[in-house]
Amino acid sequence: MLADYFISHGIYSFASGWAQFAAAFGCAFLVMFIFGRGFVRWMHNWQKKGQPISENVPVAHRAKAGTPTMGGILILLAVLFGSILFMPFDNQAGWISLLALVMFGALGFVDDYKKVTSQSKKAANGLSPSFRLAAEAIFVVILVYLINKTIPPYVPDLSIAIGSSVLLPLNAWFIGSIFGMPITLGFLYYIFGYFVICGSANATNITDGLDGMLSKLYLPVLIVLVVALYGATRIGFMDSVVFLPETSSLYAPLGAMAGAVIGFLWYNSKPASIFMGDVGSLALGGFMGTVAMLLKSEVIMGVAAGMMVLILLSSFLQTMCFKITRKITGTGKRIFLRAPLHHHFEELGWAETKIVDRFFVMSILFSGIALILLKFA
Repeated sequence: MLADYFISHGIYSFASGWAQFAAAFGCAFLVMFIFGRGFVRWMHNWQKKGQPISENVPVAHRAKAGTPTMGGILILLAVLFGSILFMPFDNQAGWISLLALVMFGALGFVDDYKKVTSQSKKAANGLSPSFRLAAEAIFVVILVYLINKTIPPYVPDLSIAIGSSVLLPLNAWFIGSIFGMPITLGFLYYIFGYFVICGSANATNITDGLDGMLSKLYLPVLIVLVVALYGATRIGFMDSVVFLPETSSLYAPLGAMAGAVIGFLWYNSKPASIFMGDVGSLALGGFMGTVAMLLKSEVIMGVAAGMMVLILLSSFLQTMCFKITRKITGTGKRIFLRAPLHHHFEELGWAETKIVDRFFVMSILFSGIALILLKFA
């Protein structure tokens, strides 16, 4: 909106992606900083008892009872406001990333609302896992279809990129026909998209378990995505990235997301004044996975988000190990003292701030590896 206005009036500096990034960053951060305290008070007055604390967390977490949740609502508003103001309106990539943000945020809002109104302390007091996964699958089909439409003609449709020199065009792999209709492996692109986008959303959702942790682990991944975006819109900057000039509209959404997350950390650092809630964590993950697919940097994003992947994997392994051993021996056994991974270290006696800071260091290291791969792989 403003970017197009400024350019039309001769202020061509806003044609630069970095100008859009910086402006959207500042706008989203100011929204969080100016309205954050009032938003926290409003959510506290509305929710009264705040987010119910699950019975399946360490005892120390019971002190967090009464803290309001759904702080992700303000994050979404800040990102939407900063993005719409400063991104080009005639470019689809930016709108697709915001669509992912809104869809996953809406799903998280329903989940949070159910938890807050029920005030149940059971772990599964929100939407059922099957309903969430089904809703996420519908979102992914919509998003992957739109993402594929943004791919330039020199990149095969329904293709998976492993660097700029290796493209797997799944729609070109003919495997048969039914009633004269060709069947290809193109549907695998949608399955791949489900693992990327839905996996990202659930990884960020599970990571959001300690004060300030998701924000700190998310920011290094954002930096990697910004570097990948720069490579995708600059010929010759890095050979391991597909040239995708249409993704230039992602500068403003990424800038707004960075500003909103940093602004939220002001209120979410220990002791948290408000929790992000599923409305925030699912939206952040859906946005992250969608941007990675738009940039065809899914593998790089997976490496950068390595700490979140480990946290998600710890929860999956704990659940599978317990179910399998209970079926075989009658008594379920666990790998960790408590899952996800950060709760395991809490049970070992680590302070919450130490866990968050050390996981933050690991996230920086994973993102550093991703940057090396991005440049030299």
